[in-house]
Amino acid sequence: MKAMRRRFPYWLLARRSVQLAVLAAFMYELPGLGRVVTGNLASSTWFGQLQLTDPFVALQALLAGQALGAAALIGALVVAVAYAALGGRIYCAWICPINLLTDLAHWLRTRLGVRRHVPVSRHVRYGVLAAAVCASAAGSTLAWEIVNPITLLQRELMFGVSSGSWLLVVLFLFDLLYSRRGWCGHLCPVGAFYALLGRFGRLQVGASGMGERSASVRACPEPQVLAPIVSGQAEAVRSGECMRCGACMDANPSAGLGMRVRIVARPRIPPA
Repeated sequence: MKAMRRRFPYWLLARRSVQLAVLAAFMYELPGLGRVVTGNLASSTWFGQLQLTDPFVALQALLAGQALGAAALIGALVVAVAYAALGGRIYCAWICPINLLTDLAHWLRTRLGVRRHVPVSRHVRYGVLAAAVCASAAGSTLAWEIVNPITLLQRELMFGVSSGSWLLVVLFLFDLLYSRRGWCGHLCPVGAFYALLGRFGRLQVGASGMGERSASVRACPEPQVLAPIVSGQAEAVRSGECMRCGACMDANPSAGLGMRVRIVARPRIPPA
């Protein structure tokens, strides 16, 4: 068995670079170019031409009976196709600013040795998603956007608006003191939406060989998705709940795990 060795967390560095670059694009102007993007993660216009719309926001708007322009609908379709093709909760790991907050809570939880964990079923997030969708349809409003912590945090960073600070503090303390990765891993309906949207995405974590993978499982925010390849029943993670974050690879480069695009799924051939 290969000895486990640690390395510089390249995947984590890449994710943080993308997340911070996206936030900076919304907050600052580039010399000579001015503002690259206007709006927010719910609806934005890049380079003054390309309009992009969060497909979950667009879905709520349509169910609420609100009219969306052709540009907004096309923007939602473009984003939906991109995330569906890549797969999983890649939005959560690479774009969502709340991930910065909850990852910090998890890091502090580990360093402080907080052991308390209130178990919450990972299926609850799908119930919250269903409730948000139904509330939008019944109330003729974008129900989730009223309390969406992603919008609240971006508003805090961009405009200094503090009306939603209490919710962000509660979310942080919940992850830190009560439930390990409780928000992103168990409750957030945005993550549930992208897990369903990216169920058949082609960017997958694949396995080769039978390296030691216990450290990878411990590092994974969604450890249940690694079960098929740890047990040898599959060569790739196909669950839409996989965040494509690369934490499993950062944790142990000797685990034989890698991220690759799989156009056609290869059947698993059982050993003779």
